[in-house]
Amino acid sequence: MDKNKLSSLLGFFILLNLVLAGVYLRDHFPKANQSGSYPELAEIKSLPGKLEVVEKYFKDLADKKGARYAFAVMIHSEIPGNLDMHLLGHALGDKLYEQEGLGGITACTDDFRNACSHSIVIGLFLDKGEQALPEIAEACHKAPGGSGAYMMCFHGLGHGILASVGYDMEKAVQLCEKTGSRETGECVGGMVMEITGGGFHDRQLWTEQRKKYLDPSEPASLCQRSFISATARPFCLAYITPYLLEAAGADLGNPGPEDFRKAFKFCAQMSASDKVGRNLCAGGFGKEFVVLVRGRDIRKESFTRITDKQLTTVSDWCSLAADGDDAKACILSAVNSLFWGGENDRSVAIRFCTSVPNEADRSACLENLIGAVGFYISDPSYRKNFCGEIPASYQEKCRSNLQIN
Repeated sequence: MDKNKLSSLLGFFILLNLVLAGVYLRDHFPKANQSGSYPELAEIKSLPGKLEVVEKYFKDLADKKGARYAFAVMIHSEIPGNLDMHLLGHALGDKLYEQEGLGGITACTDDFRNACSHSIVIGLFLDKGEQALPEIAEACHKAPGGSGAYMMCFHGLGHGILASVGYDMEKAVQLCEKTGSRETGECVGGMVMEITGGGFHDRQLWTEQRKKYLDPSEPASLCQRSFISATARPFCLAYITPYLLEAAGADLGNPGPEDFRKAFKFCAQMSASDKVGRNLCAGGFGKEFVVLVRGRDIRKESFTRITDKQLTTVSDWCSLAADGDDAKACILSAVNSLFWGGENDRSVAIRFCTSVPNEADRSACLENLIGAVGFYISDPSYRKNFCGEIPASYQEKCRSNLQIN
């Protein structure tokens, strides 16, 4: 891949992860509970590892003690089983909206990858329809987590819009395009996630409608449909990954290396002239791999405990891509997900890059991470310390790029 295309790809992944990341509100909940000293924790740990059981527990807790309290407990809980934490976050977001309406968004953080704010705006749009768009935009500006949380708010809106129009993607795109130029892409990304793995509002209708848009023989082709604009297409490619795995025949609850190898090949089917699109498609796997090696525990604290073996597994899985450029795109997506806009412990992202066995990919990973620090972090002390923590051969370039004296 030439340097201009690689720069474009790196820039998109930085932008995408700004969208995906928010600012974690460390002081949002009372200090007395920061240690996780909730009486429910022992009971939650002993629950059966079934999504419906754990979801019901937290919904009942929300009814008894309030959704804000239940959300705080969930952040600190040791959740049993390999459960989808994003879906659990949605469940409590629904409860927050039920109890507090739009005001419940102030309780949301970027834990569970912004599932809480997703549910709030989904609820509002389902209640009020298109006339709610200005109100949603104003609420998204107030969503805890800064610009990242603001953009993820529109991702959630995409879920709600698609459900509200009967899973008609053409109509939903038209509504997304009314949100603003920056917001449209993330709104469409939410739609793609909804059509590939949602359907909770009307399962039967969703099942029928997805047949119109999803082709298991060419699963990435959704993102090449005429109603997906050039602006929205990168977001479509970033969120289509679970459907690529489904089309490869994977057990989505426990996909394995052979499933990844087959799914990567769908990206390779894209036109040879669309190298950037193909790399964006392959890059989407990196963000999934980071979640999978942690048993789908997407909470910030979980990533502080990621092992060297798990980091190596991520790069090993990326190496299953159809060619070297696709593998590199996967690596870059993975490190951005680990860095998470500077909110995660940076040492994990550094450890990941330095563990990548391929020298060219390792270099691209570290250079991308330097760029991400420059994009997200303005604190001179953070920048200086970061440059001192990466391998010595990159430190001079780091100090120059980050303007460290």
